[in-house]
Amino acid sequence: MNIHEYQAKAVIKEFGAPVSAGHPAFTADEALKAAEALGGPVWVVKSQIHAGGRGKGRFKELGADAAGGVRIAKSLDDVKAFASEMLGSTLVTHQTGPDGKQVNRLYIEDGAAIAKEFYLSLLVDRETAQVAFVISTEGGMNIEEVAAETPEKIVTFSVDPATGFMPHHGRQIADALDLKGDLAKQAGKLGATLYKAFLAKDMSLLEVNPLIVTEDDRLVCLDAKMGFDSNALARHPDILGLRDESEEDEKEIEASKYDLSYIALDGTIGCMVNGAGLAMATMDIIKLYGAEPANFLDVGGGATTEKVTAAFKIITSDPNVKGILVNIFGGIMRCDIIAEGVITAVREVGLQVPLVVRLEGTNVAKGKAIIDESGLNVISADDLDDAAQKIVSAVEGS
Repeated sequence: MNIHEYQAKAVIKEFGAPVSAGHPAFTADEALKAAEALGGPVWVVKSQIHAGGRGKGRFKELGADAAGGVRIAKSLDDVKAFASEMLGSTLVTHQTGPDGKQVNRLYIEDGAAIAKEFYLSLLVDRETAQVAFVISTEGGMNIEEVAAETPEKIVTFSVDPATGFMPHHGRQIADALDLKGDLAKQAGKLGATLYKAFLAKDMSLLEVNPLIVTEDDRLVCLDAKMGFDSNALARHPDILGLRDESEEDEKEIEASKYDLSYIALDGTIGCMVNGAGLAMATMDIIKLYGAEPANFLDVGGGATTEKVTAAFKIITSDPNVKGILVNIFGGIMRCDIIAEGVITAVREVGLQVPLVVRLEGTNVAKGKAIIDESGLNVISADDLDDAAQKIVSAVEGS
């Protein structure tokens, strides 16, 4: 789960991280009141969407020459004018895709006198099973571009969970950013603070870009991006309360209600699979035969007929889906349960596209019999290769 910048800043501020003063706003009048409360004389009006690149983004409704989703205001009139333009408009960035995202909330923040900009993030390094720091002097930029063009400007290190964040880790951050004296001490303190927050809130990502040095030699987190381990949200009702469902795909929201692992993609073949590894293999073989998957969907090992029915409805609600591949290897999951769920869903929502079903494993004979006796136009497959070829062929021929 992701949250907005102003929410992320509030989280790290609770742990003692330095952030600029600011207030969220949902209307132009609220934006004006926020600016008045801050006092100025310079404010930053920031669009709040779950995507990066807001400053370089463009609003569909305002034309190619319009300013981006982060603007400097030097008067209260500017604040209100910018807020009026941005709220309700669609912001397109390199992370939103061409459709963009509608801006429904803003963050009005004190302006900052910036001397330097850095990049600092924490994430889970699955190779080392540790929390990794990623640091660069190239702040304010797309870190992927820095990695591709000047990888030597990125420094990474991992923190052993047995020791936690130690003074030498702070020195590594300061050395990587070439900070001396009091700024080096601030860097060490900030690293320890962010590490503590990362663990305490079960984050999967904490990115500060840019981390700035102000003209009066203070380190300030000028932006913050956070992602959380969804499996741990039950421990953090305060974080769960920050969820903004308007920023999420409706199908993914519905899937979460049934504990389904679902991610919407851009292809035309919907997939229903049990097991993340098998789901990835299914997506790969669809691509191998020249088509693109419309989703990742893992129904899990303990799926019920109700859960399978819900999964099928979610897949068919995607207008881009031109065919569906059900690929189940029954270990804990029983093939007859899958078959019953598919038949129930088809009878409830109808079947407007080709459907290929491959079943193998526990109660496979019962599952196949249920499908064969249903009277529905379902294409059976013997194995994954056969299933992939059949669904791709059916979609291309439709």
